[in-house]
Amino acid sequence: MIKIGISVKLGGLDLKSVSGGQLWLDGGTMFGVVPKVLWQCKSSSDDRNRILLETNCLLVSTGDKTVLIDTGYGSKASDRQRENHAMQDGLPLLDNLSSLGLGPDDVDMVILTHLHFDHAGGCTFIDETKKLRPTFPRACYVIQRSEWEDATGDLPELVGSYYQRDFVPLEEAGLLELIDGDVQLLPGIGTRVTGGHTRGHQMITLDGGDQRALYLGDICPLTAHLPTFWAMAYDQYPLTLRRVKPMILGEAADNDWLVLFDHDPEIKSAYLKRDDKRQFAVRDPIAL
Repeated sequence: MIKIGISVKLGGLDLKSVSGGQLWLDGGTMFGVVPKVLWQCKSSSDDRNRILLETNCLLVSTGDKTVLIDTGYGSKASDRQRENHAMQDGLPLLDNLSSLGLGPDDVDMVILTHLHFDHAGGCTFIDETKKLRPTFPRACYVIQRSEWEDATGDLPELVGSYYQRDFVPLEEAGLLELIDGDVQLLPGIGTRVTGGHTRGHQMITLDGGDQRALYLGDICPLTAHLPTFWAMAYDQYPLTLRRVKPMILGEAADNDWLVLFDHDPEIKSAYLKRDDKRQFAVRDPIAL
């Protein structure tokens, strides 16, 4: 693995972590059935029981294409939501892309692990005429069909889980690409359906030939979630998650694959090892 500044070179792929904004979420919901006496040793909370999260979006350059994985929470949240979650003002994702010399027109493809607000909120913005528009007007937005169906289906059991303003304008603009199952999107970049967190949740596979990386999405958002039973209250299919997560982490540990964490504010990527106490642990953190 060759590291170049804030980048990681993976064969012909260049990887950069780009923040879509920090936020604070309730620690209890982030760790579900895990008692606070245990999780607070891994993630300290503020006086409102919130823990700090990052939205570690991933910028992938193939040489020919610029691909963005997830988009953070964007700029459409209400004042109340911003206060509750201590969201950053403005357009953090676009500001951070700009610092890399990239604008909205430079992104060719956006791949979404799933459509919760902290991953898909940055897909759209409200322009000066108060109209919703796609943030990246030249990009195709890749989403699992089952995720799209659940997010747009007005299912009573999912009320509050999705904000359609984040993604419906993509279909209206003709930028939506729905896929079914595991798909190779570009040389070295593919999707793998995991389920668990949502029915259509997918992780992203990055293949550099003799080296490989996995963008895990919300099947393992923090390094603290490496043990099988450390999961979120937000997970819609917890039993599926308990089956799938250790299988994927085991593959990564046994094959020396890099894993990328979408919400960890300190360790954005790492190599893993099997661990007698916690099943899996960070072997080598990698700056990204």
